[in-house]
Amino acid sequence: MTDTTTPGPDADVDAPVHVDTGAELDALVEEHDVVLVDFYTKGCTLCQAVEPVIGTVARATDAVVAMCNPRTDLDLVDEYDVRSVPTLLLFADGEAVDRRADGFVEADELVDMVEQFT
Repeated sequence: MTDTTTPGPDADVDAPVHVDTGAELDALVEEHDVVLVDFYTKGCTLCQAVEPVIGTVARATDAVVAMCNPRTDLDLVDEYDVRSVPTLLLFADGEAVDRRADGFVEADELVDMVEQFT
């Protein structure tokens, strides 16, 4: 079962949360200062390899980390220019400020990326 509950702005989130729709993603980005979103698809081996890295970032930073399968809301593909998976998109103060869409990314690189905005 997928947890679609978006954490409140004061939540201490040490694990990735799942969002299924653009509305859920918008609410999450609006409620939190820094959000890292992992756009993934089921069955993607590269996405599976990145999943533990995403968990590490959730535990190591103050950012909220979310996972979103854009197939659950195809409008997300165009809205966030998701051309391959995994695509990692960083939001700060409601704006997309950085992205990685070039394959596997080490945890240290993502933590450094996130910490620039926390």
